[in-house]
Amino acid sequence: MNFIKIILLSILGICFTGCKTINTTSSESFFYSFDKTKIAFTVEGKGETVLLLHGFISNGSSWNKTALKKSLLDKGYRVIIPDLRGNGKSDIPKNKERYKNNAEVKDLIALANHLKLKKYIAIGYSRGSIVLAKLLTQEKRISKAVFGGMGLDFTKPDWDRRIAFADAFTGRKKPDEITKGAIDYAKSINANIKVLGYLQDYQPITSLKELQNIKIKTLVICGNQDKDNGNPKDFKAQLPNSKLVIVTGNHNNTYKQENFSEEILKFLSK
Repeated sequence: MNFIKIILLSILGICFTGCKTINTTSSESFFYSFDKTKIAFTVEGKGETVLLLHGFISNGSSWNKTALKKSLLDKGYRVIIPDLRGNGKSDIPKNKERYKNNAEVKDLIALANHLKLKKYIAIGYSRGSIVLAKLLTQEKRISKAVFGGMGLDFTKPDWDRRIAFADAFTGRKKPDEITKGAIDYAKSINANIKVLGYLQDYQPITSLKELQNIKIKTLVICGNQDKDNGNPKDFKAQLPNSKLVIVTGNHNNTYKQENFSEEILKFLSK
């Protein structure tokens, strides 16, 4: 009897060893946010947590081949990258009501709660910086923040660029020379054009007063050929505890580059 028991335990031991969940450096997962919208995210590495926020007509995978993500992991950070609602592998609600009232910001707070984060760093690029600005007005767990590819224009409720993109993507107006290329690209990757329009309609707006109340250390970093979203110097001027760095690059390539990564790592190390 004892012999049989030993054999059985040995077999079970082999099975549990071979079948248990393997801890890897990367995991793709999802959770249900405040309104039951499914939000996809990845987690890689161990150490101090960094949240990376992607831009418009994009998703979290846009960070995958960047020097920044590689450097963060090499330096021992834990990197969390969500697909913001309406993008990537997250749910893409067709009802415009699901994008109102800073829904993306609420998702990010819910994600931090889901992962039981006590403290983290947040880095945004382009529209990711816009979402991050509003997040900072409501989230006290962020220790440092980086705004990439952004000027001050997003603080205007009637920002003409945002309205032009919202009108073109929702179909309220025909695309013009500014919006046509973006719509063509969105179609080429099979993105939901109307939903992208809703994301512009209900994009978070952070006032100058709210920016001036952000006390944590912040970095504004932008390419020297990038004024798509206004002047980054003006943005920096509204943040009390901020630094401005201009690197070579344009709006579409700066976030991928080594110089962008180097400056951010330098900022985080201080």
